[in-house]
Amino acid sequence: MFRFLVRTLGLFLLAGAFAALVIDGTRSIAGAALSLTSFGATLTWIAPDKVAGLKPALSHISPLLWDPVAVRLLMLPTWLVIGGLGVLIMLASHKPRPKIGYSNR
Repeated sequence: MFRFLVRTLGLFLLAGAFAALVIDGTRSIAGAALSLTSFGATLTWIAPDKVAGLKPALSHISPLLWDPVAVRLLMLPTWLVIGGLGVLIMLASHKPRPKIGYSNR
């Protein structure tokens, strides 16, 4: 049951990544130039108060966690971050293959 819920979450994340890719593609075609929405802009649009408190919270844990890690993650396209997270969740919840040469009993 838990695997089903986690795989469903991964599938929804992949669907959201596809939707973000279609939105970026539509904006790029309409503007006649490549237009990618950054993950930071998407988070700011969804929850501006939470994003403002993200830097102090991560800097409190480790200063290196904010500057090289979080800043670069927030600059990536939204579809890439959400799609990568969805793929990782789907791979982590994958049922392991049976070993060859061993009994299944």
